[in-house]
Amino acid sequence: MAGVDENGESVLLHMDPSGTYLKYGAKAIGAGSEGAQATLEEQYHKSMTLDDGMKLCLNVLKQVMEEKISATNIEVGICRKDQEKPGKFYLLGKDLIDPLLTAL
Repeated sequence: MAGVDENGESVLLHMDPSGTYLKYGAKAIGAGSEGAQATLEEQYHKSMTLDDGMKLCLNVLKQVMEEKISATNIEVGICRKDQEKPGKFYLLGKDLIDPLLTAL
């Protein structure tokens, strides 16, 4: 779950099977998540720009996905605190994902 807290800070939460919410800076889930999470823990830092964070995540996906990564088999969602409606979640369109993948 992603959003903005009462102090205006971006928050990423993951609920474990027991129902406990844990706060993360970056989180990998699903197939290949152990290796992906290790890479995120090594390379992610809170001072990253949004573009750098997206590139890191896309590189991690590229490493762990069995099929070739493309704008048709992934989604990129963003939740920002510095927008008109802070915390609003939105998905990038394929037209915005393709240039990110080309830059990898």
